[in-house]
Amino acid sequence: MLHPAASHFAVVLPIISFVIGLAYLIKPSELMSKISTRFMVFATLFLVVAFFTGKEDGGEAYALLSQQGQELLKHHKELALYLVITMTFVTLIKFYGCFKHNFKAEMFSIILVAMIAGGVMYQGKMGGELTYTHGANVEKYSDGMDCLADPSDFIEEK
Repeated sequence: MLHPAASHFAVVLPIISFVIGLAYLIKPSELMSKISTRFMVFATLFLVVAFFTGKEDGGEAYALLSQQGQELLKHHKELALYLVITMTFVTLIKFYGCFKHNFKAEMFSIILVAMIAGGVMYQGKMGGELTYTHGANVEKYSDGMDCLADPSDFIEEK
């Protein structure tokens, strides 16, 4: 199960890319442009890794999920694919802007990475629901009913 580790990097790197991109927009320099571009490349690579590790882990978990969990897993996978494709496209724009010294292209890519960072955070929320609500890849998880004991068992009688 490599997906949990990869997905944490896939969530944080687009956010860091956006923050560094904002720093570049505030005080443009060639060094900040290159740093920002490199972070976007790493973010893209980790999104790709998270997608493929998620496909592997999700394939194992799918049959064990409730119908609602299965639907959420499908949406999670679909959004992941869109995020990977979009981040790859945005990184190519950033590359172009960095190497051709085109400030407008870099600014456009930073605006787009802000939207991607929001999408990635939503994606992380869905992944959390899959794990903590639906028990995806959680050993010995039942549908949660076994932890709902009779409340009267816990109330002290007076």
